[in-house]
Amino acid sequence: MYRGLDEQGLARLCSKNDRRAQEELYIRYAGRIFTLCLRYSDSRDEAQDLVHDSMLKVLEGIPSFTYRGSGSLYAWICRIAINTALANISRYKLHFSRLTASASEDLPDPTDEELAGIPQEKLLEFISRLPDTQRAIFNLFCMDGYSHKEIADMLGISERGSTSMLVKAKHTLRKQINNYIKNSE
Repeated sequence: MYRGLDEQGLARLCSKNDRRAQEELYIRYAGRIFTLCLRYSDSRDEAQDLVHDSMLKVLEGIPSFTYRGSGSLYAWICRIAINTALANISRYKLHFSRLTASASEDLPDPTDEELAGIPQEKLLEFISRLPDTQRAIFNLFCMDGYSHKEIADMLGISERGSTSMLVKAKHTLRKQINNYIKNSE
């Protein structure tokens, strides 16, 4: 019965504290939320903690969820998970300062063919090695589709600071990717 529920029905039952519906919600979304949280964390354990915290917030807040069509529940859950991950970064690690974009080396962009030869796990590892600020902004902009204005509002920085940190993140990733390609030949 619960497995076949649509998002709206599942959310409605979860808001009534139906334990089996809440379990179904966790089963459906925890894996995808884990992948999202992993991009914002330093370890699998930290990502799992973020999933746990996020899902608790989801269950607490689900009575206020407004269904807006297919995919809206997942989008709402993702937003809660991103906010939870950003709060974690801010609380423990994130220190912003005035930064300017400085790409001291002019590195070539890897070709599509070169990128296709790099395992996805390796690319995620490169992203995970970014400093916390750069990783958060890279994920928000490139992976989650937020604008620099939205990122600036979320993180309490300027749009220019967001742009600058993204440039630095891309520069660092380009360097890691080029090194990987060079050492793989």
